[in-house]
Amino acid sequence: MNDEITRRRLLNNLSLGLSGLAGLVLGVPVVAYLLSPLLRPEQRDWIDVGPVDSFPQGRTVLRAVADPSPLPWAGQTAQTAAWVRRTAEQEFTVFAVNCTHLGCPVDWKPDANLFLCPCHGGVYYSDGTVAGGPPPRPLFRYATRIQDGKLQVQSPLFLQSGQT
Repeated sequence: MNDEITRRRLLNNLSLGLSGLAGLVLGVPVVAYLLSPLLRPEQRDWIDVGPVDSFPQGRTVLRAVADPSPLPWAGQTAQTAAWVRRTAEQEFTVFAVNCTHLGCPVDWKPDANLFLCPCHGGVYYSDGTVAGGPPPRPLFRYATRIQDGKLQVQSPLFLQSGQT
């Protein structure tokens, strides 16, 4: 009888130990994922969009932007575009090309002075605010700066929500 209790205790302790080890093996990656933004903050880079002189005042132009991705396999997904509007001599507003409804690319219509989304009929004014349709918020804006005569946007690209 004493031999049986010892065996039972051994198996009980063994199963508890293995269960704890399995919980630890599964729990460490989850905790690391949850704490990673605190341990490794997001890197923000400035990307050249073009020389300041290449943007006429009062006009909105489409420019290609390459997002420096930390993922080597990003490929085409690291290529995007932005709508650049020069509002004053040294002031720019740079909008994301994607509609805030479902992410379809918006198109600038200079005659109407509007951004239009061809997918679901979203309409935005020239300042990026919603004029009509299903978009829940204004176009996203890039943080901008002028450095050495060049307009730059900050990556990651979708940093600021437009004015509501």
